[in-house]
Amino acid sequence: MHVRAPTYAVTDMDLEEVDRLWEQHPAWRLLRARNAPLVLAFLGERFIDDNHGAVPASVLVSALDDFLYVVHRTEPNRYPADPVAYLDDWAAPEAGWLRRFYPAASDEVHYEATPALERAYAWVQSLRSRAFVGTESRLQTAVELLRQIVHGSETDVDQRIAEIERRRAAIEEELAAARRGRFDTLDDTALRERYLQFAATARELLRDFREVEENFRGLDRSAREKIAGWEGGKGELLADLVSSRTDITASDQGRSFQAFYDLLLSEHRQSELTELLEAVQSLPQLPFDVRLRSIHHDWADAAERTQQTVRNLSEQLRRFLEDQVWVENRRVLDLVRAVEATALAVREDPPRDVGLVVDQPGVPIALPFERPLYDPQPNVAVDSLPAPAELDNADLDGLLAQRFVNTERLVANIRAVVPPRTSVALDEIIALYPVEEGIAEILGYLSLGDEGITVETTEERMVIDYADAGGARRRVRMKRAVVKRA
Repeated sequence: MHVRAPTYAVTDMDLEEVDRLWEQHPAWRLLRARNAPLVLAFLGERFIDDNHGAVPASVLVSALDDFLYVVHRTEPNRYPADPVAYLDDWAAPEAGWLRRFYPAASDEVHYEATPALERAYAWVQSLRSRAFVGTESRLQTAVELLRQIVHGSETDVDQRIAEIERRRAAIEEELAAARRGRFDTLDDTALRERYLQFAATARELLRDFREVEENFRGLDRSAREKIAGWEGGKGELLADLVSSRTDITASDQGRSFQAFYDLLLSEHRQSELTELLEAVQSLPQLPFDVRLRSIHHDWADAAERTQQTVRNLSEQLRRFLEDQVWVENRRVLDLVRAVEATALAVREDPPRDVGLVVDQPGVPIALPFERPLYDPQPNVAVDSLPAPAELDNADLDGLLAQRFVNTERLVANIRAVVPPRTSVALDEIIALYPVEEGIAEILGYLSLGDEGITVETTEERMVIDYADAGGARRRVRMKRAVVKRA
């Protein structure tokens, strides 16, 4: 049986569809908004360029307040509203540029960028004039994709063998030329062209992840609505929810995402990506981009957020089953109490005929609740202390050799760098005052409780380089810590 593949053809848009998008699509509404430059400049840098996920409201309000302070130094009356009011407007349903929600185990509202913001920001970025537009590398990429489509769908064994032998002959010819010292290298133009194409593709992947996450979140929202309003049998709803979960995994979008996620989590692939990125960043012909050096970690973070959305649907199934069990148990208890109430009502005047005839009144009846309950055993006193004669002299050299972190020195470092009523990131303080006591000193900063000094962590990530007790260079990746002074 021949199964027709799904069609993804792009058709021309008519006037009605363009008019509908102009009026209803959040990305187009953003481009028409009066404060669009503020939205794109602040949210685009905060969420898209820096690849931040959900951000607490307090952190985002503080960042927007600092951003507006810089703007008001040159244009005092351009954006007069309060930062909280701006965020509320941007997260409103009629705007749809931010998603506002409460994450699990948190009582503070968080904000997250939507795919509409990604699309509008990408379109505005495409308006920039480009000094260099590469075409040769993209043509080679297009031809290579065509080769993969044609040869990857080939079912004839002879054609497959012929194509593999052709590639082997080309590789052997290239290998022989290299052994003779003859091979071609990419010039500076070709290197820059391919680097720019990689940078654009890497950022497009992050934008695609946000859109995939939004699609999965729509399926999760639909499942929650079904659970909230379901009045039929439990089996029918479970079948529907399991089908929705299967549709996510079995769809083209789900299979493609899962294949990318498995490939990205491969230890071999992670090591290869790290080595390739370090080698590319070390080339003097190419510009240095800190963001691209760790772009594979950004991919992993974005993919994990998308994967968590899919896990939420499975969590809804578990919660639904637990709620249904509680409802059924409550029904059983109500029936038992109804029986007890009826028995008490007829206790003084029991019915003559209840439909039960017993020939021998001495028949033993064993009820389940007559069985003995759990009998806890008394606690047993255990004396685990050794006899005085068995005590050995303890070796305290290891204990006395422990390194002591002087917290007063850490507080002095903070007071020298952080002015009153301001905050500075921990990695910036360590850059001025390098770590002397290894990882213990970093932990000492995080545990400071001096009056007027507080240390808070955010959802962002930072990397701190330090030297351990032996002088070896170490690196720790942790949540970004911010040191504040009252």
